[in-house]
Amino acid sequence: MKKFIILIFCTLRALAAPAQEALVFTPDAWDFGTIREEQGRVSHTFTGENRSERPVVILDVVTSCGCTVPQFSRKPVLPGEKTQITVTFDPANRPGTFSKELGIYSSERRRIATLTVRGSVTPRPRSIEERYPFDAGGGVRLSTTTAAFAYLYTGQRMQTTIGAVNTSGRKVRLYLRPQEQSGLLSITYPHELAPGERAEINLAYLNPDDAPRYGSLRDVLQVEIDGATNGTLLMAHGIGVDRPADREKEVTPKCEISQNIIKFGNVKHASAARTLSFGLANTGRGELIVRAVECDGRFTTSLRPGMRIPAGGNRTVDVKLDAGELPYGIFTGHLLFITNDPVRPMRRLRVVAVIEE
Repeated sequence: MKKFIILIFCTLRALAAPAQEALVFTPDAWDFGTIREEQGRVSHTFTGENRSERPVVILDVVTSCGCTVPQFSRKPVLPGEKTQITVTFDPANRPGTFSKELGIYSSERRRIATLTVRGSVTPRPRSIEERYPFDAGGGVRLSTTTAAFAYLYTGQRMQTTIGAVNTSGRKVRLYLRPQEQSGLLSITYPHELAPGERAEINLAYLNPDDAPRYGSLRDVLQVEIDGATNGTLLMAHGIGVDRPADREKEVTPKCEISQNIIKFGNVKHASAARTLSFGLANTGRGELIVRAVECDGRFTTSLRPGMRIPAGGNRTVDVKLDAGELPYGIFTGHLLFITNDPVRPMRRLRVVAVIEE
């Protein structure tokens, strides 16, 4: 029996060897070392040899990033012959170390080799306009106009900064006038900027433990320089959810939905309202609680905040669409809801239909 097993192992290894060694690159990795961003693209040519007993055709060379571009031939490589793949890396706007893999696939759609290029990019000096690309008027420029916080966990303070610079030759007054307020955002910033001065606008959310807010949080501020505005707005947003540490792993719920898209298909504008459903299940060990439900108002749902599903339980959720309230053409809406699932608290479903005459 032992000899039989050894024989099978050796046979499988022999069969696998030609596929694994069909095209061998020596070396299969290249280090560009330290390159300066302003130097532009750099290239290296890898040479591979067909060590199998049959021709090999390279179908594709797949990269993980558009900054890395391969050049290769699809001409069959006969046994014992060599082929070359030239890899070009573009360092533009990619400072720091990098390591990029390229997968080589044969005409049989199998990965037959892997190449790697690596190195480090020294960034070029950036102009003021590049570091602060947004013109807020009056000579003031900003590094960004959006502060995206992702999840805002209850009881945790989340903070970020937006850079500002006064490029004018005079002192200016800065004011951020609220346009939309969640009530949970605090802002600190200098109200005056001297000529050439750089500063930070600090934005922080605190979702309180005693009165948590769930779902979308959004704040919009209008930038005013010396009492005037050119229309520049700062927007901060995030999603309020439970803090994962509040739940023990062995009793956590797990939210599962039966589908990600609700397809109503073609719907006559004059037809009666239609209802479709999806399944909402709790495959975890703790009780699942729906914290917030959001939709754009062009359809309705039976899902409600506060709905509870025990461990192992499930619910059927209705989505109702009234075509008579919609314009003709393709309709796309979104249903977003928040639960106390600590791993994936936010779920989003797409609602689609074609409204016909």
